[in-house]
Amino acid sequence: MTIVDRAPTEALRLPTGWVRVCAVADLEVERGRAALLGATQLALFLLHSGRIHAVSNLDPYSGAHVISRGIVGTRQDAPTVASPMYKQVFDLRTGLCLDTQGKEPKSLEVWPATVADDQVYVRWEGDS
Repeated sequence: MTIVDRAPTEALRLPTGWVRVCAVADLEVERGRAALLGATQLALFLLHSGRIHAVSNLDPYSGAHVISRGIVGTRQDAPTVASPMYKQVFDLRTGLCLDTQGKEPKSLEVWPATVADDQVYVRWEGDS
């Protein structure tokens, strides 16, 4: 898990803007990586296209922080991750659950991610 260090005074309020999370080299193609930003766990996914997605690592169906261990795939043109717990499939672009396995619809929180100078940045406005 990547942990973003913050000074004690910053722990209570996170800055608005882009926050460096890790180096692109820390990610593997189509393998999730967990990162801790404040008190929030993110799951980062690097796709074959080079696009990086940042979603909540919290599986809304099981309550476990396991999304980064999910199986990456696609549904039509949507990049997806299947939860390793109950196998619900989520769109990495929107966080929407595409296959609820018969349960009520739930979503993953999504954050914009970008790369600059071989570093991964996430648009961060604090814990939600």
